[in-house]
Formats: sequence, structure tokens, C-alpha cells
Amino acid sequence: MAFLFRLFFRLLSRLPLPVLHALGALAGWLVYAFSPSYRRHLRENIAQAGCEAHRRAAVAEAGKMLAELPKIWLRPPEEVAAHIVRVTGWALVEAAWQQGRGILFLTPHLGCFEITAQYYARFAPITVLYRRPKQAWLAPLIEAGRGANLQLAPADLSGVKRLLQALKAGEAVGMLPDQAPRAGEGLWAPFFGRPAYTMTLAARLAKGSAAVLLAYAERLPHGAGYHLRLFAPQGPLATPADINRELERLILMCPSQYLWGYNRYKGSPA
Repeated sequence: MAFLFRLFFRLLSRLPLPVLHALGALAGWLVYAFSPSYRRHLRENIAQAGCEAHRRAAVAEAGKMLAELPKIWLRPPEEVAAHIVRVTGWALVEAAWQQGRGILFLTPHLGCFEITAQYYARFAPITVLYRRPKQAWLAPLIEAGRGANLQLAPADLSGVKRLLQALKAGEAVGMLPDQAPRAGEGLWAPFFGRPAYTMTLAARLAKGSAAVLLAYAERLPHGAGYHLRLFAPQGPLATPADINRELERLILMCPSQYLWGYNRYKGSPA
């Protein structure tokens, strides 16, 4: 069965991006229709953020995110990065290079979050915090398309050490700061007005000497590619609450492409 899934993924990776996004939009609605728990999470989370007007678009965009993954994971890195057809804020990256500083990229589950590190790796090394998927057959697919400049660090103590080493060497690191951490690895902090268990690692790394940049790749209509957007934070990122505040600002720029069906509010502060 794992072989068949891998074969299916490889076939999907060869389809044009417009076709993948069209299939993905349909898949998004099928998942929404047949998964009560996913439908509940999406509705509750998008309502919590006051973005209900974007619900229908968000359902389709979530499906596009799933459908584009085979191409992002399995095609050659230079081909993947070429799908980014517009970049805003790259001067922030160049400024960090000129200062000899490492870069901490904070990329939430917004747009095509998988492609941001692939694009940066065209120019310089980047180490990305990575949690192996629960489905063992997926891991080789995720790890297959990484170029020499894109390294994966496991989401454990050894991985944190690798991130620190990369930043000390003036290199870049990336992470998903809105990913729910394991017990003991986070603090409760407001996220769109509701407590969410939030990783502490992003805030800890942001206190160092590295330049901190927020990034997401906006999915363009009709499979036309992606618009990579880079931003400097508007305030200090000393706590998980600070991180969440900046993520909210980013998400509200493109609310239809946030992964609202992700169970961001796992557990309870009590």
C-alpha cells in the first residue's frame, strides 16, 4: 500500500500547478464535507479570528495546499523555486547578509509554507526544524527533494542545537511557529483572543543576534505560482504572546490561505 501511495504522489508531482490546484480545491471540499472534526475545527477557528467571510475560499485553499505538496516535495529544487514568480521584502534578507547576521524565518501555516525554505536555499544554506510525519511512508517523500543547501533538523534537543549552530555560523533557520508543541515545550498565549499552547523556542531564538523575518508564499490564482512576502516584526518577540501577535498580523493579510482546519487550540490551559 505504501508503494502505491508513493507512486500516486510521483504521478501527481508531474501535473502542472494549475491542474493540481484545481484538483486540490475539489479535494478540499470533499474533506470538508466528509470529516466532521475537520469541519468543526475550521469553522470554530475561522470564526474565532473574525474571518468567517473567507470560509469558503479557505476550504478550497486548504485542498490546494495538500495537492501541491507532491510537486513541492518531489520535483528538483530549482524547478520548485521557479514557481515563486514575485518576491516582496527581499531587501531585508540582503541587509542581514551584509551585516553578517543569521536569519530566523518564522513561517506560519499560511499559503505554500513548504516552498519558502526551498526558495531561500537557492542562495544560501538554511536549516529547517522538522517533525517526522506519523505516516512512515511519507517521510522519504518529504526528505527526497531537499537540495544541498536545505538541511532538516529533528524537532528535539539535537535539532535545537543544530539551529543554534547554524545561526552562530551566520546561516538561516526556519520553523513553523504556530505548530502545536509537545507537552513541556510551550506556554499558553493568546491567539486571536483564545489561549493556544505556543512553542517557546521561536521566542528564545528571536532574543539572539539573528535577524528575525516573517515569511509566507501567497498562492496566486489559477495556479500562476506564488508571491513570496517577507516582513520584519513590528515589535520585540520576547514571548510566545509576541510571536502570536505577529502571526495574527501576517494571517490577516491573507486569511483565506491560512490552515484554519489545523487543531491550533489543542488541550486546555486548566
